Amino acid sequence: MSSIADRMAAAGTGNAIELRGVTRMFGALAALIDITLNVRPGERRAVLGSNGAGKTTLLNCVTGDFPPSAGTVRFFGEDVTALPPHERIRRGLRRTYQISLLFQRLTVRDNVYLACRGVSRSRFSFVRTRASDPIMQSVADLISLVHLESVADRLVGELAHGQQRQLEIALALAGAPRFILFDEPAAGLSPNERGDLVAILTALPTHIGYIIIEHDMDVALRVVESVTMMHNGRIFKEGTPHEIEADTEVQQLYLGGGHD
Repeated sequence: MSSIADRMAAAGTGNAIELRGVTRMFGALAALIDITLNVRPGERRAVLGSNGAGKTTLLNCVTGDFPPSAGTVRFFGEDVTALPPHERIRRGLRRTYQISLLFQRLTVRDNVYLACRGVSRSRFSFVRTRASDPIMQSVADLISLVHLESVADRLVGELAHGQQRQLEIALALAGAPRFILFDEPAAGLSPNERGDLVAILTALPTHIGYIIIEHDMDVALRVVESVTMMHNGRIFKEGTPHEIEADTEVQQLYLGGGHD
């Protein structure tokens, strides 16, 4: 069986993401210690914890930005531990970052177009895309999905911070991803902008699963069905949003003794 056929067969069963004994060392510092985690296809999960808990390092191991020092990472059944980030992207994994990576001097539409073109089969073609090309409909659909129709032709550098965060979600959705990793999408957002973010994440197609890392638990617990709490590079607790909110140890460690 070819490698492509192997991947297709593996994708039909099991988990979207599987981590087995993942450890990540930075010199003598253990940022992650023996992490084992299963996330189902279509599942929405929050990974929460204080600064230094290992949340972003966890995402970096999944994406390949910082491969694990030990353990394995599987994506829809395929062992991707040794694959570079661009190969994981080709398999349908996407990620947003804490620091914006947008083209500030291009329009919203141009940013989304480049994201769609970059993951398309014609990405190396020099032929100008026509208005009737299906990729242009995809661009329009993504802009609508993240509520940016009114600013589609404005320069990204002119957008409010919340709108830039919405645009990052659109870029992550380019090319029909199978799973997305969101790294602090609510950081720096106003209460109204956080409401928009919740609406956008809630409205994503149900077949697209995601992991969200977020300090704002009010946002995170509204858009997920399961939660993993981390502490000092290890998994501390797992459960539903309700179970995590009601857990006494979680309240003492992360929520200051209570959370309404």
